[in-house]
Amino acid sequence: MTVQDDTATGELEVWIDQDLCTGDGICAQYAPEVFELDIDGLAYVKDADDELRTEAGATVPVPLPLLRDVVDSAKECPGECIHVRRAADGVEVYGPDAD
Repeated sequence: MTVQDDTATGELEVWIDQDLCTGDGICAQYAPEVFELDIDGLAYVKDADDELRTEAGATVPVPLPLLRDVVDSAKECPGECIHVRRAADGVEVYGPDAD
């Protein structure tokens, strides 16, 4: 399945499970507009206003121009803690729980 196939199913959102985050910062290297390391050394998602979402399970929409970078972040994450899912039904399309 390609990235384009998944976007046809609706808007995607991303979240990080901080319990599994290793703090390597690979996600922030791939998509600094979406991910950022906080002072605790863990990665978090940030919204369109560049505000860090530090609450557990916080999600942000995946901007279409950054989809490839977000998907690459999920694939390369050593902690396997990045989850990309369809907003409409919560089905994970990239990340450790994707089929």
